[in-house]
Parts: sequence; structure tokens; C-alpha cells
Amino acid sequence: METTLIILKPDAVQRGFCGRIISRFEDKGLQVVGMKLMTISQELAAKHYEAHKERPFYASLVGFMTSSPVVVMALKGNNAIAISRKMMGATFGSNAEPGTIRGDFGVSNSFNLIHGSDSPEAATRELELFFANGELQDYERAIGSWVYDWSGGEPE
Repeated sequence: METTLIILKPDAVQRGFCGRIISRFEDKGLQVVGMKLMTISQELAAKHYEAHKERPFYASLVGFMTSSPVVVMALKGNNAIAISRKMMGATFGSNAEPGTIRGDFGVSNSFNLIHGSDSPEAATRELELFFANGELQDYERAIGSWVYDWSGGEPE
């Protein structure tokens, strides 16, 4: 089981898509193990996007991500990172396929609604940035055996 970070960006919050996007992840079978509404500080945005510091879009990205509240979530599930990224769709809304979050709700290449960790290493790093020790919940859901086939001892 993996846990990944998802951020519903300022445009998703301002456009009122949070509930609809969260429902998509839950409908897919991913488990919300952490969630909060917050405004990202300049310092946190700088840490989160430090890999892009030399890129021309860095300043506008940090400005955008600190401009309004976001919803930060930790989602857990078998292959949660790959599943979440597939559900998000192509980075630019204008290129995203219908049926994906960006394909259904976005057309902008700058405002792309959602962030998701792109690897287990990134997820670990990002989750530590946004959630303090003890903030993520570890609980069994009653539907767990109906989401995954565990007959082989591992989730399928």
C-alpha cells in the first residue's frame, strides 16, 4: 500500500470543485488518511517547489500556490501514486483527456487544479512537508475487503 500527497490547488478551491474531486478518489477506492484546508506559506511553497527554482515559471507558481487556500490530502491505496496521477490527467488542462480531473474541469495550462506526488520518494518528502507526525490516520475501512481482492494475501 502506498500513501501519496494530493493538493487541490487554489483554482479548485475557488471554483468549488473540492467535494467532487475528493469523491472521485473515494469512488475509485482510495482511502483518505489525512486532509486539511490551509493557506501555503511562501516558505513552504519554496520548499515544495525547490526543484523548479531555476525555471522561468517558478515565481508565478509560488505566487499562485500561496494566493488562496488549498486542500491537502494524503491518499492511501494499492498503487495510489500511479492511480491518482492517471485520474488527474495530463498536466495542461487543454491536453487532458475527458474523464480525468483536469480534462473534465480545466482548460488552462497555468491553473491545473491539482498536484499529486510523482514517485514514492516524492510522496514521502511531500507528505513530511505538509503533515506533522501523528496527523495521518491509520485505520481499517469496513469496505477494504470489497475494494481489493486479498485472497492471495496481497491486495490485487
